[in-house]
Amino acid sequence: MAELILAPGKERSVMRRHPWIFAGSVAKLAGRSKPGDTVEVFTEHGKLMGRAAFSPASQIRARMWSFDPAESIDHGFFKRRVATSVARRATHPHLAGQDGLRLIHGESDGLPGVIADRYGQVVVLQLTSAGAEKWRDAIVAGLVQATGCTCVYERSDSDVRKLEGLEPCTGVIFGEMPEGPLVISENGVRMEVDVAGGHKTGFYLDQRDNRFLTGQLSAGRSVLNCFCYTAGFSLQALAGGATGVLSIDSSGPALETAQRNLALNPQLDASRAEWREADVFEALRSLRTEERKFDLIILDPPKFAPSAAHAQRAARAYKDINILGFRLLNPGGILTTYSCSGGIGLELFQQIVAGSAVDAGVDARIIHRLGAGPDHPVGLAVPEGEYLKGLVCQVD
Repeated sequence: MAELILAPGKERSVMRRHPWIFAGSVAKLAGRSKPGDTVEVFTEHGKLMGRAAFSPASQIRARMWSFDPAESIDHGFFKRRVATSVARRATHPHLAGQDGLRLIHGESDGLPGVIADRYGQVVVLQLTSAGAEKWRDAIVAGLVQATGCTCVYERSDSDVRKLEGLEPCTGVIFGEMPEGPLVISENGVRMEVDVAGGHKTGFYLDQRDNRFLTGQLSAGRSVLNCFCYTAGFSLQALAGGATGVLSIDSSGPALETAQRNLALNPQLDASRAEWREADVFEALRSLRTEERKFDLIILDPPKFAPSAAHAQRAARAYKDINILGFRLLNPGGILTTYSCSGGIGLELFQQIVAGSAVDAGVDARIIHRLGAGPDHPVGLAVPEGEYLKGLVCQVD
């Protein structure tokens, strides 16, 4: 096993149990190691800190598998980690009975580069690091054993793999996909999931609890859902008693799926649903020209700032849509606004939303702060994992 020697002073983050070792923190690699191989991590003084996965193509040169110098990294290690991660979800009361669930959340579950989402009997696996790729078979075996699933489908097609020197990889890797559309039930609402071509692993599981809250806030209110994708927020709003829901997205295929989702729920009043295929920024301006007003507005845009380098440009986009959103609210109306951009922290996001309210000429207050659900935990040593942030603001 090769030895990765840390540069002077660079052991501090490892001592704090942060799993990433950047290229600039490495003094040298003693011995040979291929991408994904396990290396022993030593301080400059020869103290063994644990074992990590080596990734020569990435700026994150190694990711810690274990901070226990005595722990072996083998098939048994991954089966134990997978089983522990799955068991955490099984004992959480808020996750009971959910068809759609994140089973493994990367670094926060001690498995850097591993994402696994469950949709009924199908588990969708995403491997984004060289180390995760190296242990693919052990991870799949662990998932099958821990869940009893009938199919594991791989969606390792994110751009992050390029940074690791990895090619995209998709398709069934265990069992068989069920025939016909894959449908899950989320808090009483049925939704179609496209694991092969949908966003992320087929669905935005991180917004499950926030969609449910939207439904609770929607009773007797007119609702505008922007960047609606396949209408998760819209259907929960209808289920919660919204008087009407206008859903806007620039993707025609996404809106077609959204309308199929509505048809899957005959208990919902389809006459209260309105659809608009348009650029959301332009649509918001058009709605103001049309003098439309709403009681509840949902702004859940795509990732404007994938990294801190994009933060300034992203901040302008977030401010633009939030100004427009505030201006379209009726008195007493509610704006639920989100950012999934890792390059925009919670403090900056709140500053942007506050500035948007001022520019829109409204007085508003935060009544809820939101994030991902409990199946998307954030490791205390890895604050970078807290990518989703949301604010629910009510105007006078």
